[in-house]
Amino acid sequence: MSQNTRTQTVIGWDIGGAHVKAVMLNAAGHVLAANQVYCPLWRGLHELDLAMDIILREFNAENHQVTMTGELADIFPNRHAGVVQIAQFVAQKLFSQKPSCNVKFYAGNQGFVGIEAVEPNTADIASMNWLASTHYIAHNVQQGLFIDVGSTTTDIALMSEGRVQVRGFNDATRMQYDELVYTGVVRTPLMALTQKIAFAGQQVNIAAEYFATTADVYTLTGDLAVAENMAETADGADKSIEASARRIARMIGHDAQDAPLSVWRNLACAFKSSQLNLIKQAVLMQISRLNDSQNLQFIGAGAGEFLVCELAKQLGFKYVSVSDFIHAENHAIKTMAQVCFPACAVAGLGLNS
Repeated sequence: MSQNTRTQTVIGWDIGGAHVKAVMLNAAGHVLAANQVYCPLWRGLHELDLAMDIILREFNAENHQVTMTGELADIFPNRHAGVVQIAQFVAQKLFSQKPSCNVKFYAGNQGFVGIEAVEPNTADIASMNWLASTHYIAHNVQQGLFIDVGSTTTDIALMSEGRVQVRGFNDATRMQYDELVYTGVVRTPLMALTQKIAFAGQQVNIAAEYFATTADVYTLTGDLAVAENMAETADGADKSIEASARRIARMIGHDAQDAPLSVWRNLACAFKSSQLNLIKQAVLMQISRLNDSQNLQFIGAGAGEFLVCELAKQLGFKYVSVSDFIHAENHAIKTMAQVCFPACAVAGLGLNS
């Protein structure tokens, strides 16, 4: 890659508490590369160091635009400290690699700020990756509901007439208004989905134990791609179908040997339905704000985009994949950029800032 090409590229970073996502765009906004790396940030900033190293071995650009949710990791005493420490670490890491590079942090409605302006703007930087996504696509949507189902959480944002029409701008208010739902398709413990589940013709109780996660559910249903299941399993064992069946059986007091695999697949489908209902209730809350939803379209993103597609069919709305807003050289890159959409969006916003 020539020096001239590098100066025209931008890398968007989404620093999460469990994954680091990065997308590299050229000057025309086309995706050149995208990657997601498992990063259990709760273990320490050294995990972020390792994750960034993996990405920087593949990516090379002068310009970096950063958004984050990793400030919620419990290694930090509060969000303010988390934002400051992550920003300082990321900036130092990037400057050490290339002292001439340009590093900016996404501060929501305030736009992008340099490292020197991070500390007074931490409230606008913390957990704003969802806003980057919605700002990026809002001007192309007359009336839409953006739903990003990730590994841990679901972001829901109403858009109308080219503007983002949300009521919450921090985690507390977004949770209050059902714009942030703490449920995802990889890391969510199954005990968080429901207290009872359909099994063998009756409603059975769920163990309040960290025996299994939604990754086990979607491994059994076949919905979750292997590349998107990066988190550790509940018991530290492998991610095979058999191991997932063993973990999900424990949730209702059984061993996997008690029934054929088809029974545990059916149980996984029941858990899937429970999670879909959680998201549906939040979605219906947003739709209820509209006087006329006739032209509303659902825009799905994230590792759990398949749930958004199913929900749109259930409720009778047009479905659009966020991939329609991504230009990439091939299908594989486009698919990964779709999973890493906040990183793609923040890079795109950076090109236009």
